[in-house]
Amino acid sequence: SHIKENFIARHAGQVSRDNCDHEMGRRGLITTSDSNLCRDTHTFIGAPASRVKSICERAGAPYVGTLTRSFQSFPIVVCHLKNRTARFPYCQYHGRAETRHLAIQCEQGYPVHFEREIFG
Repeated sequence: SHIKENFIARHAGQVSRDNCDHEMGRRGLITTSDSNLCRDTHTFIGAPASRVKSICERAGAPYVGTLTRSFQSFPIVVCHLKNRTARFPYCQYHGRAETRHLAIQCEQGYPVHFEREIFG
């Protein structure tokens, strides 16, 4: 069940928009795989694991393709890389805080991939 905890570890929990650099680093999200390329963007969902997981159960509905859409909106912080040409360890992020519905990929009742926020 590594992949199940992985989504929660990567995406769930309270993060302030001014705290992107720290949280990205703490959770090991700054670089993609084994490169020194900075991750371009990452979304944190400001809700407990149980509430995020519930999107895959009773709190979500089928959406485009194989995605699931949350019935409720969630507070999110989206962290964007400030300088696209930056390389680790010089990755710096700016965050924006929003409240949005979410489109996620669920497998066997668990969230496994954050697809995107839903506008409107």
